[in-house]
This record gives sequence, structure tokens and C-alpha cells, in this order.
Amino acid sequence: MSAEYAAFGLAPAMRAGEVLADGGYQVHRDFVDFIVDGRPLLFQLTDLDAVSPLASDVPPAIFTAQVRSLLLETDPPLKGGRYVIYGCPECEDLACGAVTAVIQQDGADYIWRDFAWQTDEHADLERNGYHGIGPFRFAGAEYRAALDSLIDGTEPPVAKRRVLLIGARVAILAKLAAALRAIGIGADITGDATHVPADELRGYGAVAFGRAVTRAERAAVQAAFDRAGVDVAYVDGLAPIVPLLVAQLEHALDRRPAEQHRLTRLVAADGEAGIEVTSPCRVRLTAYRLDRLNRGRTQELFDGVLEPGRHRIALDAKAVKGGSFVVARTTGSVLVEAMAR
Repeated sequence: MSAEYAAFGLAPAMRAGEVLADGGYQVHRDFVDFIVDGRPLLFQLTDLDAVSPLASDVPPAIFTAQVRSLLLETDPPLKGGRYVIYGCPECEDLACGAVTAVIQQDGADYIWRDFAWQTDEHADLERNGYHGIGPFRFAGAEYRAALDSLIDGTEPPVAKRRVLLIGARVAILAKLAAALRAIGIGADITGDATHVPADELRGYGAVAFGRAVTRAERAAVQAAFDRAGVDVAYVDGLAPIVPLLVAQLEHALDRRPAEQHRLTRLVAADGEAGIEVTSPCRVRLTAYRLDRLNRGRTQELFDGVLEPGRHRIALDAKAVKGGSFVVARTTGSVLVEAMAR
């Protein structure tokens, strides 16, 4: 069968959660993405909000079954020898739409071909096929080794998605913890982490400090994590605005290398935002600030698909006055910057 050889690999990925303007939530999902020739396959699908079947929050037996399926050790889940490559991050229902492909063996090799967007049992390749993607031929040994590593314990674990919140404003911390838990990120509140057992500290991926936490208190917390041998991200809360703090923590929890990000740069200054993206994707810009009565204010600034490269986007001067913060989002990346005065 004609198909060019491509390198196959796996890497941790995430679909960032979010507190929405209407009070709803977008769920955070950690998953393992497919890396083809050194680049996430998901990046070839413009602005697709989806996750692979190899999600970290599915039961172990189902996760293992998904791996075995991709190794063709079980029957195809869809007609025509088709397998789900990416699905809905909220419900994983085929009716919401999924990227599917035929997976088959050719000798020792594995071939992924006929990629399509599918919403029912039948895939219409002429109408909904991804004609510019694949077919890919993966060397059997490399392909099997990568997938086997997910169930034999040799693959690096998915990033920790639990945060420790430290601050004086308990009401804000409680609201933040509730929001984080609602989108699938664990959160605990404490005033002093110095006596927390090392095993518990190793469960955190980030620590958030409120603005009232002193330098000495921060140093004590960092020393406790250092003694436990934990490489954790530290976040200084920019303002007591829950959606803004959620965005900061989503960014802190994302420890992937730059080449696995679509959104790689955000600069906010002089009434405009500087954005850099590595592949076509939808980018949303949102401004947050505190008004004179210390109430959080939110304003959407931009929502559109950007092509790869650097972009300059003019911002509403009223929305990005002094003390504002700008959040940029794609389906898998979040960046936060204070608006330069």
C-alpha cells in the first residue's frame, strides 16, 4: 500500500478548562496526543477542540482497551475499519463529531489513512474527508513500543493537575477552589504548607499565592517543596478575579515544550496585543480588571482564526486601561499578561 513513512510518538497534551462569562465551565482534560514527524497531529486540524481517546481521566481498564484497540488487538469500534483519533472533550459522543481514520497493518507496519470528520456510523470521505492529511505509514516496532509504553509504565506521566492555594482572603480562595474543581483541577487551601508531609506535596503541580502573602511566607512554602524534591510551578495571583486566576493556573500547569503549543507568545502594550501562533487556530482575547469598587470586570477583545506567524491586534482602549490583564486562549494553550502602562 502506498504511504510515506512517518515517525510516530506520544506526548502529554491538554485541553484547557475555563470559567465562562455566563457562569458555565469548560472542562480541563489531560490526554496523550499523537506526535507525527515530531509535531502533534492535532495541529494539522484547524481549530479543533478535541482530545484523543487516551485521556488520563478514563478508568484504567478503558484506557488499556483504547491502547489495545490502536494496536489492532480488538475489532474496530466503527464500520469500515475506522477508529476514533480525536473526539469531543466534554462527552466523547460520536454525535458531537469526531476525527476518525482507518487503521490497518501492512506486514509489520501500521497505516493510518482516510481521515474524516464523522458524526454517525458512516464516514463520508468525499464531503467530510481530511484530504490533506495522511496516509501515514508507521514502522511497526516504533509504533508498538510507543503505545505499549502507556501500559507498562515507561511513558512519562501526564502533568499533575492539582494546585495548592495560599492566601489571606479565604472567600476568594474558596471560590477559586470551587471553580478549579468544577473544570476538573484539584485544589486545596492552606495557610501554612511547612508541615505538610512530603508525599502530599508531591501531588501538586502548582502553588498559587495571594497578594497578601509575605515574602517570608512564600520562602517557607518554597523551602518545604524543595525539601520534598518537588518541581512545582509558583503563581502570584494578579488580581482577585476568579476567571483570571484560573487562566494563570492553567498556564502554570502546562509544562509542555514550546514546540507542542499552538499559542507561543502574548505581549500586551500600547493599546495592542502581540500574538504568535504555530498553526492555524482560533484565538480569543479577554481583558480583566478591577473597577473603583474592587469588582471584577470582563470584556471580550478578539475572537478569530489566525494563520501561523506573528500578529498585532488593536485593542479597545476603554477595556485595557491601566491595571488590566489580558488572557489569550486557544483550544490547548493559555497565556496571561498584564497590560503595560
